[in-house]
Amino acid sequence: MAHVAVTRPLPDAGLAPLRAAHDVHVNDEKSGGLPMSEQGVVELAQGADALISTVADPLPASVLEQCTHLRVLAQFGVGVDNIDVAAARELGLVVTHTPGVLTDATADFAVALLLAVARRLRAADQFVRDGRFEGWETTLLLGMELTGKTLGIVGMGRIGQAVARRAIGFGMDVIYYNRHPANPTVERRLSARYVSLETLLTESDVVSLHCALNDDSHHLIDADALRQMKRSALLVNTARGPVVDEAALVEALDAGEIAGAGLDVFEHEPEVHPGLLEQERVVLAPHLASATVEARTKMARMCSEAVLATFSGGEVPYRVT
Repeated sequence: MAHVAVTRPLPDAGLAPLRAAHDVHVNDEKSGGLPMSEQGVVELAQGADALISTVADPLPASVLEQCTHLRVLAQFGVGVDNIDVAAARELGLVVTHTPGVLTDATADFAVALLLAVARRLRAADQFVRDGRFEGWETTLLLGMELTGKTLGIVGMGRIGQAVARRAIGFGMDVIYYNRHPANPTVERRLSARYVSLETLLTESDVVSLHCALNDDSHHLIDADALRQMKRSALLVNTARGPVVDEAALVEALDAGEIAGAGLDVFEHEPEVHPGLLEQERVVLAPHLASATVEARTKMARMCSEAVLATFSGGEVPYRVT
């Protein structure tokens, strides 16, 4: 029987197969949403044969080297930018993640943020709660229709494509930027046009971010990029916080260089730039894009499947290394 450490509580239904076969210890200390410290991860993983982690858990080489019993590291999430994957490979660790399963939940949430910003739902909700609603008005909180507008998708992977499918239903035109053009069949099915990042920024009424975080995408949306956007444009980020330079975003919003933003992720989570908190036309969410019962349960189940396969000697699914 292997010892499996889990960095934070996950849906019980997803962990049930793992509990039936192995000793599972879940770190249930209240974190207040704060990431675990490196030392905290080391202490939790001491003696563990498997570790189920999240994107908020720091797993650099210095941590992995101290977890001498680990055979498998199962990431509860798609991104692995918190893991030194090269170091894990050198140490002979199996690394897995949960691709595909959160695609629809994340795409739904990206559209929810877009609608909330475009139709000024945050301000409308507050207007009613403040007791200021005295009847229908012709010019109250006018927003932006999506029909006929151009959606620019940065990162045309599974989630980017799912957002494009939803945009078609709103009658939007879709353009996209990716490191490489998508398969022509995908482009035809989504009526999506491949463009340069500069063209995407200048033509889009909405820019939606769905790229991985790496050296190339860090601060991809910086002051220069924001200046290229339409003054009426909206920015939506459900990818990774550091893709956007938050200080530059605040300055752009203050200067009216763009019209609004919907953010589910932040540059220094859980810290949020104070300037964003003051913006009426910014909708903020606490990293909720995959937060559906269905998606999170499937993610936990995929982690369980990967760990079980590792110890049974079978082919390990969802491998990164």
